[in-house]
Amino acid sequence: MSAEFAGLYPAFMTPLTSDRQLNVPVAQAMLQHLLRGSARGTYIAGSTGEGLRQTVPQRKLLLETLMPVLPAGKNMIVHVGAPDIKDALALAEHAATQGATAVSSLPPAGDTKHIRDYYTELASQSALPLILYYFPKVAPHAFEDPQDLIDVCALPNVIGVKFTDFNVYLMQRLVQRGMTTFNGYDEALVAGLLMGAQGGIGSTYNVLGEVYAEIFRAAENGEWEIARTWQRHANRTLEIMLRYPFFPALRAMMRHLGFDCGPLLSGETLSSSQQECLMDDLAREMPPEVADLIGWTKQ
Repeated sequence: MSAEFAGLYPAFMTPLTSDRQLNVPVAQAMLQHLLRGSARGTYIAGSTGEGLRQTVPQRKLLLETLMPVLPAGKNMIVHVGAPDIKDALALAEHAATQGATAVSSLPPAGDTKHIRDYYTELASQSALPLILYYFPKVAPHAFEDPQDLIDVCALPNVIGVKFTDFNVYLMQRLVQRGMTTFNGYDEALVAGLLMGAQGGIGSTYNVLGEVYAEIFRAAENGEWEIARTWQRHANRTLEIMLRYPFFPALRAMMRHLGFDCGPLLSGETLSSSQQECLMDDLAREMPPEVADLIGWTKQ
């Protein structure tokens, strides 16, 4: 495990204008906001950023927009996954030319051999280290046999895994094999860190980044009761968000914090009444420790 990668990474939400084009000023301001503190870097164009709904030129533009304002010493991990390996390779090459730190990819659809061939080609041709993206909920066909994941991790230039699953036993097996392992489910960060994950990549780090930083610091110091307490606070806030369509709720919270990310490419949205109810619920039920830490003000 390289200490270069250890830490927390907000999964970047791609901000869009009303006509669903990249909102460059908001994207740049939001990146600087997210990385102003202890976050180790960001992860762009993944599930949270709707990378697979964007064209290759759009994904390249996103990286070209963010790299000039990436704070010194912070990492840029670029999700390059695509159904066509040619697109993934083109995005990986572009990431290297732009100065990104690493690339990552969800598995493609297909059988075990196709998935292994995809990662073998991507890892061998990428000038940047490759981080696998293990997410059974999204790609249930991939790595049904855990040994397949372990075998792909052994490929040259594969340095780690974004591990979005609750099987912390499998996570521990990867850690023991020297993989850089990022916990993927925000609601289980403390469990992942306890089992050896060196960091986390998460959607709600966008709005609760300071809370997860407290969990990470407590875990580093072996203060597990403090870590569990902050995890409970984070999860209470997550429970409120999950009453609503998740990604629109996340964008609504980001807007409340001063960053209007616009619509989703998926078309998913909150009605005006849902937005009002979400804000009312957060005002009433968000733990005060969380509200104070993230600077949440009641409307």
